[in-house]
Amino acid sequence: MRAREILRRTTPEAARTSHAEGSHPWHQRWPRTWARFLMQRALGIVAVTLAATSCAHIAALDPDALWKIVGGQCVPQEEAMGRPGQCTLVNLSEHYAILKDISGVTQHLLIPTDRITGIESPAILTPNAPDYWVDGWNERKVVSDSLGEPLADNQFGLEINSKYRRTQQQLHIHMDCMRADVTQTLAAFRHAPPGTWQWDTLDGARYRIMRVTSLTQNDNPFRIVARDHPDAQAMATQTILVTGAGPSTAQDGWLVVNSGMDVDGGSGTAEGLLDHKCRLFEAH
Repeated sequence: MRAREILRRTTPEAARTSHAEGSHPWHQRWPRTWARFLMQRALGIVAVTLAATSCAHIAALDPDALWKIVGGQCVPQEEAMGRPGQCTLVNLSEHYAILKDISGVTQHLLIPTDRITGIESPAILTPNAPDYWVDGWNERKVVSDSLGEPLADNQFGLEINSKYRRTQQQLHIHMDCMRADVTQTLAAFRHAPPGTWQWDTLDGARYRIMRVTSLTQNDNPFRIVARDHPDAQAMATQTILVTGAGPSTAQDGWLVVNSGMDVDGGSGTAEGLLDHKCRLFEAH
């Protein structure tokens, strides 16, 4: 039965007409009709939920899903209507979009609006390449807004996976809360001399850590790691995480945390150092 017909038959006028035609009185018909209506609405909601879940699953299986969303939907809608579509925001002049990730309450992704495959792409090392790490850091409020709590700079992190530990063939930087235990371990590097690598074990893997006072030019994390990984094949094995060296980057600077599949005991992903459930405040 169509919803319009259900609504028509639940009005007193329609009920009186039905009663006159020999059906049950409207006050007896209404509960059953309304129950059918509610059941159909519930089934519709379930169908929509299943469809959304299926779409998310399909997107996870499609290595070009992020590019199809950003390049195929968000950018055209921003250009045509000034709205970011499925994205949280699109910055056309700076060549990036922010998209809410389907995983976690607070996690977002910074995605270039240009076609760039990932950390191994030479395009991210060109002199005029956008400062994606700066852009991601400047947009960190999307995470704290999703959380509903302000984050200290060392409670927020940006991370990119190696070519071999990602599912998407479009560069994307994860934006989310840091794990509290990782933040505590990294506190030892708050006053480390800038520009010097130091090694430590985080979450069971070996990482090298460098404190920097900016995220641009020579301190761009991509360029820092590329100094001793000069070709695309070597960069493809690397993972990078950036977080505040202390509660305030204005005073403490940032930490560039790097590992790779070429490191003994290393890792091709630092994403596990982030907390996609953002449990920072659960103990408070």
